Amino acid sequence: MSFVKFEKQGNVAVLTIDRPEALNALNSQVLCDLDAAISQVEADDEVRVVVLTGAGRSFVAGADIGEMVNFSAIDGKKFGVHGGSIFLRLENLSKPVIAAINGFALGGGCELAMACDIRIASEKAKFGQPEVGLGITPGFGGTQRLPRIVGISKAMELILTAKVIGAAEAKEIGLVSQVYAPEELMDKALELANAICANAPIAVSESKRCIRMGMQTDIATGSAFEAEAFGVTCGTEDKNEGMGAFLAKRAEKNFQNK
Repeated sequence: MSFVKFEKQGNVAVLTIDRPEALNALNSQVLCDLDAAISQVEADDEVRVVVLTGAGRSFVAGADIGEMVNFSAIDGKKFGVHGGSIFLRLENLSKPVIAAINGFALGGGCELAMACDIRIASEKAKFGQPEVGLGITPGFGGTQRLPRIVGISKAMELILTAKVIGAAEAKEIGLVSQVYAPEELMDKALELANAICANAPIAVSESKRCIRMGMQTDIATGSAFEAEAFGVTCGTEDKNEGMGAFLAKRAEKNFQNK
């Protein structure tokens, strides 16, 4: 993977988009590397949570305009399908993904952040979907995820004006959950990741699945997903460990992902 660094810190995988000379812009190779990194995370049973960030002063500044400038209609659709399918893989990964947004998250970068489960940002972060100013639409899920996250009116405003906003406004509208000083961002991301890692992995994974599936359906169907997940977790060894620790007033828990 030329443009995505993979490192493990205990049960946390840190993925870093590493193309700083282009502000980590997403070209076809970066997307392929991200796809490979997702596969590596999924196959590694030691990894329980992912932190995704960018190298240098950018999270991801957008898709690579230099690559897109000569796209035909067919090329554009293929590129959108390619990137969109990878972002859906990330969104549906069984393990939670935290976006640590250290700088520019514009266009495809904002879309990548929105495919993550939790978003925290540096005070220096900038967000936006500037595509209409380039004569195109968002192509990697921006028109679908942004209104689900911030509501239709605000999403329409941001997408149709191509406005760029700062981290404080992003928190105000619910695009990110927390904003930190730049030097604190990764420590806070890892602190959050390790707090998730302390819980039962199957319960975490099933909870994520229920939230993701429930957001795409009616509450009755979502409640049925939840009942199924509750049943699955009640049949695990980790449920016995967690409840046993509670009843014994024991702080230490030894979850085995079983």
